[in-house]
Amino acid sequence: MTDKIFLKALQGEVLPKPPVWLMRQAGRYLEEYRQVREKAGSFLNLCYAPELAAEVTLQPIRRFGFDASILFADILVVPDALGQKVTFESGEGPRLEPITDLTGLKQLDLALVDEKFNSVAETVRLLRAGLPKETTLIGFCGSPWTVATYMVAGKGTVNQGPARMAAYSDPEFFGQLIDILVEASIDYLSRQVEAGAEVLQLFDSWSGSLPEVEFERWVIEPTARIVSALRTKYPDVPIIGFPRGAGPLYQRYIEAIDVQGVSVDETISASWARDHLQSKVTVQGNVDSFALMAGGDALKAQVEGVMEAWSKGPYVFNLGHGIQQFTPVAHVEQMLKWVRG
Repeated sequence: MTDKIFLKALQGEVLPKPPVWLMRQAGRYLEEYRQVREKAGSFLNLCYAPELAAEVTLQPIRRFGFDASILFADILVVPDALGQKVTFESGEGPRLEPITDLTGLKQLDLALVDEKFNSVAETVRLLRAGLPKETTLIGFCGSPWTVATYMVAGKGTVNQGPARMAAYSDPEFFGQLIDILVEASIDYLSRQVEAGAEVLQLFDSWSGSLPEVEFERWVIEPTARIVSALRTKYPDVPIIGFPRGAGPLYQRYIEAIDVQGVSVDETISASWARDHLQSKVTVQGNVDSFALMAGGDALKAQVEGVMEAWSKGPYVFNLGHGIQQFTPVAHVEQMLKWVRG
């Protein structure tokens, strides 16, 4: 038995008050984060500096006492570690040298990942030593489809068009890229578990851009392979899936993939998630991050709506996506008072 309420919720226990954490809870809305980020010199430097990455991961735990702490890193650590050039431009987001064909795949090498994956694993070790005993540590990576969209386009895109075109027009190339990402993700997440991660979350932020058949091929199949491999190695480590934007395909996702929890985005109503998902897995979400930024009655209505809809089953209180940069700290504090009563 565990005394960590986040793990209890993922085991299916219905609790008097839900555990709470926020996606991107370590980030630019906190002044203390901005100070460390400036010290690191660049975003990727921060991801690969274990002491600094551990520090920014711990900052929101010290300030808010969240029930879970998620490793500070980025989903693009995987392509960067594989050998694709990745940079983060200020105000513009990530930039990568696009990989668009079988020739481009030759620059990716699973033998290259040790240094960068081990840096992240060292952050996990520092966190396990530094977190309060009641706080659960979450490791994560991006799911293959979402990571591939950046690798093919060289940046984030509105509709993931370059990756979608590659998947249709050159499925051999795209399938091999996905296969590399599956293998790398299993390795990366395994190192996190070995270093002390107690829960894993798979972020598929762009899964909602795919029609059903393609969703099955590029979201369900590779994610199921990752989860199956991890379940074999670490049967006691819960896994949370996040097929953001998947709409009714959330049901197919939890039927096909052996996850213990599913993170629900803000476009899914809490009542629909209760009726279609919560009897099978622990649900997590789905407060709109813009409601948190706005605060006041809009935020209170969302908090109360989620808690009322999900109170009779296992759930984790969270946002439908990451906290916005300009969110006032006072709004987070107020939200936590409402959640914790």
